[in-house]
Amino acid sequence: MSTENLTQSPEQPRRKPRVAVVFGGRSSEHGISVVTAGAVLSAIDRAKYDVLPIGITQDGRWALTADDPERMAIVDRKQPSVEQLAESTEGGVVLPVDPSNREVVYSEPGSVPKALGEVDVVFPVLHGPYGEDGTLQGLLELSGVPYVGSGVLASAVGQDKDYMKRVFTSFGLKVGPYVVIRPREWQQDESAARKKIVDFAGEHGWPLFVKPARAGSSFGITKVDDLAGLDEAIEEAQRHDPKIIVEALLRGREIECGVLEFEDGPRASVPAEIPPVQSHSFYDFEAKYIDSADGIVPAPLTEEQTAEVRRLAVEAFEAASCEGLVRADFFLTEDGEFVINEINTMPGFTPISMYPRMWQETGVGYAELVDRLVQAALRRSTGLR
Repeated sequence: MSTENLTQSPEQPRRKPRVAVVFGGRSSEHGISVVTAGAVLSAIDRAKYDVLPIGITQDGRWALTADDPERMAIVDRKQPSVEQLAESTEGGVVLPVDPSNREVVYSEPGSVPKALGEVDVVFPVLHGPYGEDGTLQGLLELSGVPYVGSGVLASAVGQDKDYMKRVFTSFGLKVGPYVVIRPREWQQDESAARKKIVDFAGEHGWPLFVKPARAGSSFGITKVDDLAGLDEAIEEAQRHDPKIIVEALLRGREIECGVLEFEDGPRASVPAEIPPVQSHSFYDFEAKYIDSADGIVPAPLTEEQTAEVRRLAVEAFEAASCEGLVRADFFLTEDGEFVINEINTMPGFTPISMYPRMWQETGVGYAELVDRLVQAALRRSTGLR
């Protein structure tokens, strides 16, 4: 039989990749995550991608939310929340834990579940515990859904300042002096745990920085000038995390550098400098997001210093097995040495945040940055890699 006269069925139009932007979450950085989501939703190319906004409330419910970036901004120093954006106070979004099925389902009590369609990639703009720390990444691995950013191990390492510093030290990166108080130490013998910190201060001097070991955006951090303020600082840190880390003051300049995954591997942005903030004792949450402290981009460094900090930022990215993006924070000490303070595997990503600003100066604008991150995630598979 001749095939010449057979009717040719028209080609089905190719479906655009569907990006679920997941934001909010149970950490103290909930509001900033919502702000970040608003920026990403405004920037993502709707001609290239379908977008599904999913908010996680402060009590952990996955909610279907309005796709309304204008409502996701800080207004009168007040942060937005998923609760304000959720389409229902009871409905929940469910991502099936089945690699063969990427269809997202929405259900409300007493109603028939509604299929929302398949998701090709998740863009998790969550900060802190229950989102940036490997927990969400593990769920997405089980679901077989690609996602923006680092995997389970790198996310967990990047969230825990104790193990982060151990990894960096093992790879030859220099870190500052620190001591860790674990929950069991504090529970078993508070006096001995406190003495451990006092002995550390005796060796390295005051002031000290007392921090939650697994929180970000400078929440729960206190600069302690003497013994009198220590107990209050410990209590404040433990409100955010029962595990605390105490760091010695490093005198020098604060330098940051962004790392982004390109097709040929990670590259570093031009660095930025965080100048001393006159109205704050250090670069805390209020300075970062409310009072919009100005970072200097690019940082006024020599060519040699710029090349060195960019090299070290990529080394830190590789040491922790990161993917997608990282902001690496350093101190340039008075003797001219770069000491790494920490990395953020999902750094501040609002338009005024340092990570996008550094890449803007390097030649990658915000919309392109979002696109590159989505494309990098689509190139990767889930599972061991």
